[in-house]
Amino acid sequence: MDQASFDAGLRTHMLRVYNYMCLALAITGGVAFLGAQSETLVAAIFGTPLKWVVMLAPLAFIFFGFKPDRMSASALRTSLIVFSALMGLSMMAIFLVYTGASIARVFFITSAMFAGTSLYGYTTKTSLAKMGSFMVMGLIGIIIAGLVNIFLASSALQFAISAIGVVVFTGLTAWDTQNIKENYASSWGDEANNRLAVMGALSLYLNFINLFQMLLSLMGQRDE
Repeated sequence: MDQASFDAGLRTHMLRVYNYMCLALAITGGVAFLGAQSETLVAAIFGTPLKWVVMLAPLAFIFFGFKPDRMSASALRTSLIVFSALMGLSMMAIFLVYTGASIARVFFITSAMFAGTSLYGYTTKTSLAKMGSFMVMGLIGIIIAGLVNIFLASSALQFAISAIGVVVFTGLTAWDTQNIKENYASSWGDEANNRLAVMGALSLYLNFINLFQMLLSLMGQRDE
């Protein structure tokens, strides 16, 4: 296959990845916004221990719901849709805590940062492998610190987690984009590349969501 054909296939693949990611984000945003408008649903979730189930369900789904080696591309797409809906339920609280204007402002800031960083990851000729490994270590640190802060409830620690998280998820966005690009191989066929596209979309989706939440924690205006 000549280079022109490979490049065309790669562009189609990356477009598919971003389309899946945008679909997942739209579902998450829609579920979170519409769910927050229902006082009955809000009371049923956040006024009962069910909130812990809703908050932990996306994490459990990540570990047990996605099996790329065992699932078809269509099954993975369905799993992505279900996961993004669960994430939407868990993110309903942001519409109860922050003003709509600040949520919209942070969303657009996140979108601009994500687009620029992902474009860098796609176009750079420099390997981001070492940076990616460092960011993964940072991610582990953020997770541990976040779990500790559940019990400490320290605003200073939360600020540090959010500030470091912005750097980590920005770096992971560039690294994941480069990995998605490098993992594409036209010879693998449509089914294999479709599975790769869904999993790539999931990685970028999670980076976007986490970057958004970190920035919202730093810049969001609380609804008094």
